[in-house]
Amino acid sequence: MKEIVEVIAKSLVDHPESVQVEEEQEDGEIVLTLHVAEEDMGKVIGRQGRIAKALRTVVKAAATRENKKVTVEIE
Repeated sequence: MKEIVEVIAKSLVDHPESVQVEEEQEDGEIVLTLHVAEEDMGKVIGRQGRIAKALRTVVKAAATRENKKVTVEIE
């Protein structure tokens, strides 16, 4: 899951070298935290959060295939 988020985020931003994804386990759930450069934040979130929602949908679909629960947070 971590790699999916990282690849998608790097393709969206102007500074792909600043993209970092942290993975943590919390109560049987995987939490992925996406860090990007401040000026790239709008590109990752999108208008009215549409890109962020689409990113979460893709990760959720991939997680469902592996019977896992994954949450994506953007910081």
